[in-house]
Amino acid sequence: MAEEMNIENGEFEDWRGSKADPANHGGVTASSIACVVEVLENMVFLSNATNFVEYFLKSMHYSAAESANMVTNFMGTSFLLTIFGGFVSDSFLTRFKTFIIFCTLELLGLILLTIQAQDSRLLPAINSKPSKTQEAILYTGLYAIAAGVGGVKAALPAHGADQLDHSNQRLVSSFFNWFFFSLCFGGLIASTVMIWIQENLGWNWGFKISVVTLSVALCIFSMGFPIYRYKRPGGSPLSRIFKVLASAIANRKASLPEAENTQFYGEKRNHDKFRFLNKALMGESVASTEVDETKTFIGLLPIFASTIMMNCCLAQLMTFSVQQGNIMNRSLNSFKIPTQSLSVFPLSIMLASIPIYEYFVRMFRSKNNHHPGILNMFQPLRRIGLGLALASGSMAAAAVVEAKRREAANDDVVLSVFWLGWQYLLLGVSDMLTLGGMLEFFYSEAPDTMRSMSTALSWCSTAMGYFISSVLVTISNSVSGHFGKEWLGGSDLNHTRLDLFYMLLCILNFINLLNYIFWARRY
Repeated sequence: MAEEMNIENGEFEDWRGSKADPANHGGVTASSIACVVEVLENMVFLSNATNFVEYFLKSMHYSAAESANMVTNFMGTSFLLTIFGGFVSDSFLTRFKTFIIFCTLELLGLILLTIQAQDSRLLPAINSKPSKTQEAILYTGLYAIAAGVGGVKAALPAHGADQLDHSNQRLVSSFFNWFFFSLCFGGLIASTVMIWIQENLGWNWGFKISVVTLSVALCIFSMGFPIYRYKRPGGSPLSRIFKVLASAIANRKASLPEAENTQFYGEKRNHDKFRFLNKALMGESVASTEVDETKTFIGLLPIFASTIMMNCCLAQLMTFSVQQGNIMNRSLNSFKIPTQSLSVFPLSIMLASIPIYEYFVRMFRSKNNHHPGILNMFQPLRRIGLGLALASGSMAAAAVVEAKRREAANDDVVLSVFWLGWQYLLLGVSDMLTLGGMLEFFYSEAPDTMRSMSTALSWCSTAMGYFISSVLVTISNSVSGHFGKEWLGGSDLNHTRLDLFYMLLCILNFINLLNYIFWARRY
């Protein structure tokens, strides 16, 4: 008990509550478990996202439009709930407990849907809509999975990074690269093996395999508990932020020098940022560390907002790019590539880019250790900026390819689906640089008490990108319709102007890149 009381704020402890021993707790082995678990968890998440469309259509008898919207809402909700999962992880539970609880919730949701899929009494009759009870079971299972995914994706990367020595930033950076590799590898399995199983053995096997796979992931993660190191939750960070903001507003008439001399101020790097918040120090209940925590989190938000537009481009890979692939030549010798497996292209590119990136980083570091300027090119903010630039380039390439495809279609020529490789290549590398850089940046820069919530911003950016993509499609159709014909009206891409929509995304992403550079330079 005495040893437990000696643990200082911010220090790690072992599973017994004693101070963690670096020789026995944490390290590369402990963090590697998070990568293995992510392969299995993301495989389950993405294979079910594909499986749900078939399930909603053929078993629950929803229309194609309803089924597509349900899946989109499910994925968007899952990513948005990472903020809730991160809040719980930072405020009340260790990241280990957060993963266990939310992964169990996801597993229970999967089991409920699996039971419903196998029991004809819980399914609607042929050509009939589901009853209220059947819908209640469906939505309970579906959104239990969404809530579970939110907690898992918020806690797992932060837990893995917690196991490493934070004084070795290169090691932390490498972890997030390989975590992203694991995420993509799980997606690759979902797009190949799971698609084959669903097409050849039946979609209901997707649920059964998902239950078994997620159970294995939960067991693997749980078995590492003796070697993990843990950080105690620090209470609600949101309540501290609101307290600082309320105090700053209440003392808005105080002079800054008077406020800043009230208490010793926190980190020097934050002293000149958002100086109006320093007035919160006039409040008796506000500590300088809480002001610094608030400034740090608010400073992350412009970077987060600047990445949303890039994720609008990623949304095209699951929507319009798939529709393009459907009407292109998908033959590879005698094998015809399944439409659902078109995502193999960007995933393969992302997977290949990680080892190549790691190789070049090691090579540059070994040869240029005395040139800090060269090493700075691998810093997260620069990685994100390069990723955003490539996103704009990918949409320019997509516009050119689509114009060429539509022109060929008018001449009764069907282009090969491999023409889409250019946009897949650029967007794949862009996602690797941006999402990998975001995970590392938000984790490394966030206050210790807000690392799960801050890491969750990376997933929220993905969700908001998907939602804004839908808004842009609606706006584009509305505006273009007033000037003649809707760009994306109808279901036949040969009679739409998808190339103009891609060019619009290219321009918006370039403007967003300039916005990002402004905020990154000020950070």
